[in-house]
Amino acid sequence: MSVAKINGIEINYEVAGSGPLVVLVMGTGSPGRVWKAHQVPALVKAGFQVVTFDNRGISPSSEGADGMVLDDLVADTAALIEHLGGMRARVVGTSMGSRVTQELALARPDLVSHAVMMATYGRASAMQRAWSKAERELYDAGITLPASYRAAITAMNNFSPATLRDEQAIGDWLAVLEFSGGQPSAGKRAQIGLEMRAGSERLTAYRKITAKTLVVGFADDRLIPVHLSREVAQAIPGARYEEIADAGHFGYLERPEIVNKVLVDFLR
Repeated sequence: MSVAKINGIEINYEVAGSGPLVVLVMGTGSPGRVWKAHQVPALVKAGFQVVTFDNRGISPSSEGADGMVLDDLVADTAALIEHLGGMRARVVGTSMGSRVTQELALARPDLVSHAVMMATYGRASAMQRAWSKAERELYDAGITLPASYRAAITAMNNFSPATLRDEQAIGDWLAVLEFSGGQPSAGKRAQIGLEMRAGSERLTAYRKITAKTLVVGFADDRLIPVHLSREVAQAIPGARYEEIADAGHFGYLERPEIVNKVLVDFLR
């Protein structure tokens, strides 16, 4: 792992492979190493240099406990690409990371050749706003949920019915989620607050994105339903849309072979 001192903070990052640069941007509350389970090996094998990193708010990157806005994460990603040489990169995000990716493609077209947004949106729905508010109030109340309960809720919200029906698969996932959930941190709380503040409509602005764009929707995503992802694809000129069946919000973990094939084919 390496540390880049950018924008007055430290960003923890890792580089694997060689070839055209691919930058992977993770979602709310998760470290960049999640990409290493499936996407990093597939992209390195396909001939790419792959960068994963911990967003501001995720240790050991700077915590950002005083708060942050989406533009801060966009600026961090831009500065990391510049730190790595400033070449135009292929940028791939999921969930919050997708919103960083699409805003980066809009603000810094000089740094983004290809943009991939998985499980994304350009306007926050009433249900999304309610869920973010509930998560924020849960943290502020000082309540720590039992690990088994948090694991079960996370699985119900993020996996598809196909995975929930698979007794072996969901048993394995519940064990992983219970073990890796960890205690809520001030940095993660700041990222949840970002979700609350950055809910304005952005679809009109995205008509100006010029990067080659792929939007991926996960058919069974409860947190970001596919109609919201389709709206982003429809707003960006020339964007391609792909929908992955039997996949929830964690579709890149549930259906990695299909997701990786879509990514590699597009990024090539």
